[in-house]
Amino acid sequence: MKESSIQKKIIAYLKSKRCYSIKTILTNRSGCPDVISCYKGLFIALEVKNEKGRVSELQKYHIEEIKKAGGVAAIVRSVKDVKEIFKAIDESFTSQC
Repeated sequence: MKESSIQKKIIAYLKSKRCYSIKTILTNRSGCPDVISCYKGLFIALEVKNEKGRVSELQKYHIEEIKKAGGVAAIVRSVKDVKEIFKAIDESFTSQC
């Protein structure tokens, strides 16, 4: 499956979760994640790859920098991967209440 098809499905899922989301197309930084979202006040960045896609060292660097800054960042290959991230976020918020 093409990465663009996976991205469309992921963005549709994020809309269903009532996330603010954008698909990055051209940024002033190489290696920026493909999808940027805000959910329950959390900054979330997703680098979308298909099953054969490789993650560059620069993409790995950005993901780690986002995590160090307190955001959530991950490499995802399917909507299922994103659902698992959001399940963990929702469980974390539930346990804090």
